[in-house]
Amino acid sequence: MESHINAYISLVTTSAVLNVFLCVYTYFRRVEISRANVFMLYTAALSVYTFGYAIELASNTLEQMKFWTVVEYMGMPFSASLGLILMIQYTGKSLSKKATAALFVIPTITLFMVATNDYHHLFYKKVWLRTDSSVPLMDIAAGQWYVVHGAFTFSCLLCACLILIAQWKHTKKMYRRQLLTLITSQLIPMTGAFLYLMGLTPGGMDPVPVLMCVTSSLYIWAILSSRLLTIVPIAKDSIFESMREGVIVLDGSNRLVDYNKALRGMLPELETSMVGQPLNDIWLSLAGETFPVEYGREGLQTDLYWQLHGQTVCYQVRTSYVYNKNGEAVGSLIMLIDITEQRFLQEQLKQLAYFDGLTKIYNRTQFLHKGREILNEAQLSHQPASFILFDIDHFKRINDTYGHEVGDQALVHVVSVCNRYLNSEMVFARYGGEEFVIALPNAALQDGKRLAEQLRVALLNDPLHVEGNLVTITSSFGVAQYSSETDSLESLLRDADSALYESKRNGRNAVFAHSVSLA
Repeated sequence: MESHINAYISLVTTSAVLNVFLCVYTYFRRVEISRANVFMLYTAALSVYTFGYAIELASNTLEQMKFWTVVEYMGMPFSASLGLILMIQYTGKSLSKKATAALFVIPTITLFMVATNDYHHLFYKKVWLRTDSSVPLMDIAAGQWYVVHGAFTFSCLLCACLILIAQWKHTKKMYRRQLLTLITSQLIPMTGAFLYLMGLTPGGMDPVPVLMCVTSSLYIWAILSSRLLTIVPIAKDSIFESMREGVIVLDGSNRLVDYNKALRGMLPELETSMVGQPLNDIWLSLAGETFPVEYGREGLQTDLYWQLHGQTVCYQVRTSYVYNKNGEAVGSLIMLIDITEQRFLQEQLKQLAYFDGLTKIYNRTQFLHKGREILNEAQLSHQPASFILFDIDHFKRINDTYGHEVGDQALVHVVSVCNRYLNSEMVFARYGGEEFVIALPNAALQDGKRLAEQLRVALLNDPLHVEGNLVTITSSFGVAQYSSETDSLESLLRDADSALYESKRNGRNAVFAHSVSLA
């Protein structure tokens, strides 16, 4: 019997040494190892447990055994919780701080119960030295809390094992050896604990410390052979949920199969009860229309505008097919990427590049571009095109009398009045300073003069209101028409400018056409 105990002590001590090695190894490789802190605490707890148990077995008196039993429980109950946390983190998930703390409530109570058992006997009803052994061995009668502790420990091992087994189908073949090692590391002590609690172990000895020798060896083998903990697989569902892009998964009938956390933030109205419904029906209930993107196409990329918390946001929509192992399309993915800020910046740059900052109409550069397009179209279609150039009369006097702020108001006022008479085909721009230009496609010279006269009269009859004063604004107009293929935009603007100065020489507030006047 003594030789068997000595062999048992040697195996338990070996198990403790292996766990110490794993703890120290993890410490020195903690930069490379994911979740190193949890693994160090886990192996440290196992080291305390197995060393305590080995010394308990080597003790000669009951008091010594009781003391080292307390030492054992400084590690053993906590190792179950740490092992569960480690396996949860391995699968890419995490626990809240409250849930993590809750896992250590029972182990902490267990340690307290063991340390103070002589006062309440809730953990061990009775502790005595066995009489059927040639060497001193402690035997116990389990108390109420011992059952609670045993159930908790077994539950932690079982949960960890089930979590790892559920991860099997989400793990690539190259990482399954790692996963199998972890599953085995939970199954072995769980089986040993179950047999011990059922009283089925030889001599009533706790087999778990010896079995930890096997699990520790498995860890060392896996670390060396498959780089366990240094290269950890990331579960597909973890990637899916952690993506910043919103993802909609559809089946072959375009019914909603799944969506991720990011999409829930983008479309808060989306509910889990909608899973299984066609996407068009879902969108009809959310937006009053079917999904505005042709999602049945591979590689589609377009923009989708949406109202989120009272603001307009822009999502770039990308689509792709989902294929099975045979290369057949069995569904599709719709990815929504928030590009609101990007589109906003693009719109700002567009405004700066194309529009006048004060009046919000086209600037000179954009007018020259649009004007050439109108002139080219006129040349190709053999249709007329007219150009109106005008400026505000005595604009310097307005600035000097009322200040530049009122001068700016006058420019905006002129644009506002003119816009009432212009249609979407006409190109209206600020040509520079107080000068404006209008391009009229498919308009003869008479049409241009008629519009210019309307604008002149409208400006005259609609003075600017400034602090209770009425500021009369008049303008002088020059009109030119494209009539020859030799005409260029620059030459037509020069003709309109000449007519404009003819208006000024004739008293201002007038309309003149190139070589023809209309006073």
